[in-house]
Amino acid sequence: MSWVSGPLMAFDLETTGTDVETDRIVTAAVVRLEADGSVSEERIWLLNPGVAIPEQASAIHGISTEHAREHGVPAASAIEEIARAVADGLRSGTPLVVMNARYDLSLLDRECRRYGVESVSERLGNAPSPVIDPLVIDKHVDKYRKGKRALYALCAHYGVSLDDAHDARADAVAAARVVRRLGEEHQPVGVMPLADLHGLQVRAAAEQSLSLQAYLRRTADPAAVVEPAWPLIPRMREPAAGRD
Repeated sequence: MSWVSGPLMAFDLETTGTDVETDRIVTAAVVRLEADGSVSEERIWLLNPGVAIPEQASAIHGISTEHAREHGVPAASAIEEIARAVADGLRSGTPLVVMNARYDLSLLDRECRRYGVESVSERLGNAPSPVIDPLVIDKHVDKYRKGKRALYALCAHYGVSLDDAHDARADAVAAARVVRRLGEEHQPVGVMPLADLHGLQVRAAAEQSLSLQAYLRRTADPAAVVEPAWPLIPRMREPAAGRD
């Protein structure tokens, strides 16, 4: 049976910023979608990240520092629950859908280290797998298409509704539905065994990073470095201590 016609687990984060080494998780969602696209299970977290949420980030996801401090749960306990939920889903054999997996999974990994929590990789004994990233796959199967590749753009292209962008649950559900539509439209991907699909994305993500690297060298940011590893960026430096 093709993975397209089976259940999918989807994971999404909203955060304080874009640096996986220093930024924090504000909201998270882990949802399970059945073959018909319905959500059968879901877990959603609002965290007190222990730091101020920049106004730029609040403007995107709508969570202010004050709201997170008043209503959010302590980050350490939430990170433990999120990592366990992701690992348990993968251990069950359900593929994990993550839009821009390199970012979300790496940030979760750094949060685990920050709070002394066992990471997803440590729980599984290997890097998270199988992961399905609509961003990587879409760039691979339709590399010359013009326009943006953000989730809202992929939803529009593949005919998937996204009613509440930058809500972790809504984004997770939309990413899973995009992946299913993508697999249906691009049969070589849709019929590929999950282990082969995961390996394809490792190679594709590396190629895409090298292409971006070349582009940056020709434009305004020649010193920028794009990490080719996927779905986790290797740990580089010690994070700031948690301050819940």
